[in-house]
Amino acid sequence: MMEKNVGLLVRLVAKPGKEQAVADFLSSALPLAEAEPNTVTWYAARIDEQTFIIFDTFPDDEGRQAHLSGPIAAALMAHAEELLAEAPDIKPVAVLASK
Repeated sequence: MMEKNVGLLVRLVAKPGKEQAVADFLSSALPLAEAEPNTVTWYAARIDEQTFIIFDTFPDDEGRQAHLSGPIAAALMAHAEELLAEAPDIKPVAVLASK
């Protein structure tokens, strides 16, 4: 298995009434993440009714950058104004330990 050295933590806040649309969007993005060779892990989760996160890992910054310019990010940004109450909060992270 590929090493998980770097990642992204993305926080999304749905507009009122768009919560299910955001959940559906995230669920539908899984095949796109699976098709990215340098995306080692990809999780989409719901924190509360309106708040969602994406956490993904990559072997290196090149893989992370490829993901940021890939189809999931493009689709998210294309629908952000319609679905999100605020801009996505995208934080690069260093993976310290994983199982």
